[in-house]
Amino acid sequence: MSIKNTQQAAAPIAANFAPHVTVATVVERDGRFLLVEEYSHGETVLNQPAGHLEANESLIEAAVRETLEETRWHIQVTAVLNINLYRSPRNGVTYHRTTFVGKALQEEPQRQLDEGIIQPLWLTPDEIDQRHAELRSPLVSLAVKQYLSEPHYPLALIGDCR
Repeated sequence: MSIKNTQQAAAPIAANFAPHVTVATVVERDGRFLLVEEYSHGETVLNQPAGHLEANESLIEAAVRETLEETRWHIQVTAVLNINLYRSPRNGVTYHRTTFVGKALQEEPQRQLDEGIIQPLWLTPDEIDQRHAELRSPLVSLAVKQYLSEPHYPLALIGDCR
């Protein structure tokens, strides 16, 4: 089969398909992981500090910004943990999520949290597992497991050709 025939045989691409580019950060301190308790679709859920890439920022800048806005913690991004595609069964949106490893530097306790954020939490892996039903997506526990057992990749993996 020629390339042209292969392309014609492929399923048509949805005209309105637009994956959301997001970032998340896994921050560990003394065996506990920084999560956020937040409202999502009328439910209270747990997630890593995470959010959407904004115009004119790098993925790393987005990860630092989202972590500060959602947790009050200034962090240093130290590594890339994983890159995932996830289609949410709640809203049908496909997310292209880059998850980073971050180091907690300093908390800004008087800072206002983003709208929808209830509170930041430091939880152990066991506590996260016990609250599995509250996780915003399976990517939350996957990221913690990968952080603990898989390689962390250099930041040079992320290109920025803006």
